[in-house]
Amino acid sequence: MEEKVKYELEFPIHSSPQLLYQYISTPSGLSEWFADNVNSRGEVFTFIWDGAEEVAKLIRKKSGELVKFKWDESEEYTFFEIKIVVDEITKDVSLMITDFTDEDELEEAKMLWENQISDLKQVLGSA
Repeated sequence: MEEKVKYELEFPIHSSPQLLYQYISTPSGLSEWFADNVNSRGEVFTFIWDGAEEVAKLIRKKSGELVKFKWDESEEYTFFEIKIVVDEITKDVSLMITDFTDEDELEEAKMLWENQISDLKQVLGSA
């Protein structure tokens, strides 16, 4: 099995960190931009796209700052993390995405995140 490569993306977002956190940490927030529908039972989140379900466990959460999920079927070391970063001086807000993918799918994976963050910005009215 091919080892996954880790990559990070940063997206500037015009939003308050508090509002942004609602969109990255709650099923209702995530279903507005990340998946067609999201359900959760405790730490287990079910993401639904075009009728297909993917299950991920919320493995870390820091209120107002980050969420980290691990897909059920993925390798032990892989996860995806969405972190809110606020520049101390300018107060600019960014989302830092950390994810893993197969090397030959890297560009496609980055484009997928760009599209999803674009949807998020539309929902937030910060596009």
